[in-house]
This record gives sequence, structure tokens and C-alpha cells, in this order.
Amino acid sequence: MSTYAIIKTGGKQVKVEVDQTIYVEKLDVEAGAEVTFDQVVLVGGDKTVVGTPLVAGATVVGTVEKQGKQKKVVTYKYKPKKGSHRKQGHRQPYTKVVIKAINA
Repeated sequence: MSTYAIIKTGGKQVKVEVDQTIYVEKLDVEAGAEVTFDQVVLVGGDKTVVGTPLVAGATVVGTVEKQGKQKKVVTYKYKPKKGSHRKQGHRQPYTKVVIKAINA
């Protein structure tokens, strides 16, 4: 059974495994740098460890592959017979991380 972990980052919880690619909220690190997630909620595998609320001493190490922006989301508000409309676009920034190790 492969080892996995659930980490907290960017206000969300993400299930990760070794060599998995994840997209998280933008982190303030350079591409190619190593990032350590220390907020580990659960470590699973042969022996499952559940944190209260976090697992003590557990970390997840990953490498930042790139920084980017998601596809544009367009919101359009329109009021009929009033001649008013509003168009707004938004691109959410993200960080692409490749998980290298789960230290429990």
C-alpha cells in the first residue's frame, strides 16, 4: 500500500502521494525551489496516523515546477431595459508542485 498524506495549504486540504503533481494557491517561491508543507492532517499507508489537529513532526517535501495563471473566468452582469451591463474577467494564480517525499 502506498503512503499518502493530507496537507493543508491555501485554505484547502489536498491528498498527495509521492511523484504526484498538484496545483495549489500561489506560493511565494521561485520555480525550481524546494517547498516544505508542515501542516499535515493525516498520514496513511501501512499505519494510518490522524493528527489532532496536525500530525506532530510530519512534513511533505515538494519541488515547485512553475508559477502560472488559470484560464480566465468571465462574469457578465446585465440588467434588461436599463441599458446597464458589466463584464469582468479574473485569472487565479497557482503554483504547480511535484511531491518528492512524505516524512512521517
